[in-house]
Amino acid sequence: MMQTHPFRLLMVLSMIAIGVSGCASAPVNYYTLVPSNSRAAMTTTTSPSFAFDLESVSVPLQVDQPQLVVRQAGAGIALVETERWIAPLGDEIRDAIASDLVASHSGENLGGLPQGDRKLVKIRVDLRRFDSEPGVQASINAAWSVRRAPGDAAAVSCSSRISEPVGAGYNALVQGHQRALARLAAAIAKPSSAMASGGSPTCPVDAG
Repeated sequence: MMQTHPFRLLMVLSMIAIGVSGCASAPVNYYTLVPSNSRAAMTTTTSPSFAFDLESVSVPLQVDQPQLVVRQAGAGIALVETERWIAPLGDEIRDAIASDLVASHSGENLGGLPQGDRKLVKIRVDLRRFDSEPGVQASINAAWSVRRAPGDAAAVSCSSRISEPVGAGYNALVQGHQRALARLAAAIAKPSSAMASGGSPTCPVDAG
């Protein structure tokens, strides 16, 4: 039987230890686009000014990843393996907008609930851009529409281009996107409330 020299065995064990430590993954950080104050207020609205159903939000394929996708100098793009969304990006954006509509704009979220013949507004959001530039800005470009339901095909269609300056770090970047989505929710709330009250909704001036 072949015997292993003690020094050679020590070398092999050292190399294995180095390999294992080199393969050890860095801690993964998870983020949400729903601010904590919005989550707390989602069930506190007692007199909603409009009821809504926010459909699934579409996002660009380039950023529809578990990892944060960030812009680098020039045309560079990077997937940051250790910085991830807690849920699929489209779901995070939908939850953020819906919670802002409830917490800040007296909306009642009937998505996924029995609606019967109750009058509500259907909201659709198509996110065309979701740009993340750490230390620079968090920006979005969205096309969105609001229509009465059930049985009303009339709709108002708008677009919003929103940018928020951000500080260094990924926490600041995510908070910038939270602010941008809150501004988008504010834009959507205006025609939603008008439509629910039987008025003639128009796109907000700052909707782009």
